[in-house]
Formats: sequence, structure tokens, C-alpha cells
Amino acid sequence: MPLDLEEQEQVAELKAWWRQHGNLIVGTVLACAIAFAAWQGWRWYQASQAAQAAGLYEALAKAAQAGDAKALRDAGGSLIESYPRTLYAAMGALVAARFHFDRNDFKAAKTQLEWVVERSPADDFKDLARLRLAAVLLDEKAYDEALKVLDAKHAAAYDAQFAALRGDVLVAKNQPAEARSAYQAAIEKAAKDQGAFRESVRIRLEALGG
Repeated sequence: MPLDLEEQEQVAELKAWWRQHGNLIVGTVLACAIAFAAWQGWRWYQASQAAQAAGLYEALAKAAQAGDAKALRDAGGSLIESYPRTLYAAMGALVAARFHFDRNDFKAAKTQLEWVVERSPADDFKDLARLRLAAVLLDEKAYDEALKVLDAKHAAAYDAQFAALRGDVLVAKNQPAEARSAYQAAIEKAAKDQGAFRESVRIRLEALGG
């Protein structure tokens, strides 16, 4: 059935519009399709990375429980080397640090904790690593180094723990006045549900005559 004059004009306008904008539309649709495919691919890649990192972390945790130093080093090395940006890598380093600390291998423990401080994607893990690193340095009698670690910026949620550990270091340095101030700050900053922690700090404070 032949088109009437009005329909012919509409078809002509459509063809002209398509000639003018068709390449742009096709290019935009293609770009969107590529972007969507890339996004889906990235999601799959991230899921795959997380799954593999989780497997290595599980192997590391089991090695720590079993006291298998070689298996722990192997799993931890692979985790840090292959998946350093995952939370599992930071978690694994913290577990490894505790494993080495319990065996008086302070050098290895510090290496793991320093890695977390420098590389962890989570600030909470960095703060926990700083606390544990300062505790290791306290055991090593590296008091000034421990205080330097505790001076680092950290989340307010950890203020009480940082202050209490600062008090412990200052006691070891034979600076009782400064230690009392640190312990008092720790008690003031402790959350209401941290009764056991507050009591522990209070006992230390009283031991200093505070």
C-alpha cells in the first residue's frame, strides 16, 4: 500500500535524522554494552579474588591453630603476595603476627604488623596493628618507638586503648606522673560497656598512687 504524502515526509525526516545521529546512537549503545560487560567482568573478578583469598586465609588460620609454622608461612606469603588489597590479607597478617609473638619471634611479628599498618585497606585493622605493634615494642623495651607508634592518628573508638597502652609504656620508662595522666585519660575515654577494661586500667592507676 503506497504511503500518502504526510507519511512519506515523516519517513524522509526519519531517514535524515538517522543519517545525522545514527552513528552516535550506535556508538553510545555499543559503549554502554562494553561498559556493562566490563562491569560484570570486574564483579566476577573481584568475587573470584575474594574466594581465593578466603581459601588461603582459612588455610593460614588452620595452620596457626595446629602450630604449623611452615604451612602458616606458605599461606601467609601467598595471601600477601597475590591478594594484598583484600581484607583477608590484613586478617592473615594479624593472625600470623599473633602466632609469631606467642613464640617470642618478635621480629617476624613486627614485620606482619608493619605490613598491616602500611597496606591494609581497612583503618580498623591498621589501628589494631598499631596497638599490637606498640605492645611488641614494649616487650622489647623499645619504649620511644612504642610511643611513636601510639602517637599515630587513629579512630576515636580506640582512644582508650591507645591511652592505656601509653600508660604502660610510660610506667616502664619510669615516668609515673605521665603514666597516671594516660591512665586517667583511658578511663575517661572508655565506653560504658567496657567495664572490665576500665577496672583493669583503674587497678594500674591505683598502683601508681592515682
